[in-house]
Amino acid sequence: MDKNLPLTEVVFYILLAVRHPNHGYGIIQEVERLTGGRVVLGAGTLYGAIQTLEKKGWIRIYSVDTESRKKKEYVITPNGEEIFAQERARLAELLHNAELMEEMRPNAFR
Repeated sequence: MDKNLPLTEVVFYILLAVRHPNHGYGIIQEVERLTGGRVVLGAGTLYGAIQTLEKKGWIRIYSVDTESRKKKEYVITPNGEEIFAQERARLAELLHNAELMEEMRPNAFR
């Protein structure tokens, strides 16, 4: 397993939100929408994570709108896509194993 895994929930959702170009506020909105309001990113958390993800090469700046307070859009990189795919596979394995256990012991989880 990659030493970068498991991803935190925040990093997972940021990578999910930048599979298409997205700016900071758009990422916050998309994560909140995807999680039904369960995960609400603060600006400090988001921009700290964005800096880390840029340094790791998992996301990059897609564009900068110089007329709108230098609003930046970010997009996932091929390296970020690979990490995201590995995390999806890891999570799928967890879910699969939980379902297997549930089938083996039907009353254990009910």
